[in-house]
Amino acid sequence: MAGLIDDMSAVVFDFYGTLTPISPPDVWADQAARLAAVFGVSPEEFVTALNDSFGDRMTGATGDVRQTVQGLAERLGVQLSEQQLDEASALRRQVIESTFGLRPEALPTIRRLRERGMKIGLVSDCSVELPDAWERLPLADVIDAPVFSCIERTRKPDPRLFHTVAHNLGVQEAECLYVGDGGGRELTGSSAVRMRAVLLAGPDWHRHHAHDEEPDWTGPRITSLLQL
Repeated sequence: MAGLIDDMSAVVFDFYGTLTPISPPDVWADQAARLAAVFGVSPEEFVTALNDSFGDRMTGATGDVRQTVQGLAERLGVQLSEQQLDEASALRRQVIESTFGLRPEALPTIRRLRERGMKIGLVSDCSVELPDAWERLPLADVIDAPVFSCIERTRKPDPRLFHTVAHNLGVQEAECLYVGDGGGRELTGSSAVRMRAVLLAGPDWHRHHAHDEEPDWTGPRITSLLQL
């Protein structure tokens, strides 16, 4: 895919499944089981509550981590003690932060792009755990403009997210290459504001379970971030 960054001034990345690997279903199942045990419900019940609250969590409507956990308990009809609420909040943060590990090629790719004079942005549909941890992550030193859905109070493919990252980078939307795994119809959404969008469909893409994914994408695609 030579030429993807030709005439571009910035590269904007998705986070989950793009800069991070796509988590296998068994990892998600194990994480759900650990949290369900604290709530005293079945993993299936807990996953249903998570799925039902997805939109609210991604747009920051559920508050901070403790408030989010309390909201999940209410959805499940569970009364948590203060100690259980503390335990569940700590475990929730631990579980989410365990998904922040990067693809081995992510940082080297971003550094090479920066050496070529590219500005680097991020647009992530995420709950509060990611911005809370951001300053502790290695990406904080190499991404010029991170945009988080839970902070902006809207989620992909809302054009406001893509306008915001371009504005914060100090470039026009048409000067941005957007790279994502397709969750949240981000490729269509970024293209709609005149960004050049490319799908990352790596060897783990078959594990994809993102919300509102776009398997019908017919635009450019890469199989590794190194191809940028």
